[in-house]
Amino acid sequence: MHGHAGTKPFGDDVLLSAIRNAIERSHATLGREAEIRALRDCYASLTRRERQVMALVVSGLLNKQVGGELGISEITVKAHRCKVMHKMKADSLADLVTMAARLRH
Repeated sequence: MHGHAGTKPFGDDVLLSAIRNAIERSHATLGREAEIRALRDCYASLTRRERQVMALVVSGLLNKQVGGELGISEITVKAHRCKVMHKMKADSLADLVTMAARLRH
């Protein structure tokens, strides 16, 4: 005599949902890695000066202060800042700050 047919160690649905969860988790991780890779590629396309401007801007300095730090005019800072936003595909300064934080990890 075998045990009842209904007594499997795991119901199929439990196993399937566990597998599904594992797949979703790995997709999420891959998605994050792809995002970070894309961010790094964007960052790699910045010139040295654009990186300097980005670093100062995300640290909370105003254009004028960034210009003072780097010895360039505020207009030049704005131009660099626009290029940085464009190359990094950032919609706002907050966006850029988030990106900078993620690049540091």
